[in-house]
Amino acid sequence: MEERRRKARTDLQAYLNIKNICGNGASEVMISVTNVSTSGIGFISEEKLEMGTVYSGSLTLWTKEIIPIFVEIVRIHELEVGYNYGAIFIGMPDFYASKISLYQMMEEHGQ
Repeated sequence: MEERRRKARTDLQAYLNIKNICGNGASEVMISVTNVSTSGIGFISEEKLEMGTVYSGSLTLWTKEIIPIFVEIVRIHELEVGYNYGAIFIGMPDFYASKISLYQMMEEHGQ
């Protein structure tokens, strides 16, 4: 598969609760984050989410800081159990993006 990401991805233990902001009756979906960059996030969920749909949520960073986020699903890969998703951040504040970037630099230099 051809790599199309423009930003470095970092494996990061994080948690995300997301809700579909469109339609009736938003429900929370628990996911397992596989990687994060300043522009997007990869995650696994047992729930079927819709391509192109925007979800709101909160991401818990390694510092235990909780940040509000909006993500748009841009990739879906079906697994034996669940789905592997790729999503881009919508309107990620520079302040939070720089925290992710700082974490990536620390990881690269073995800090």
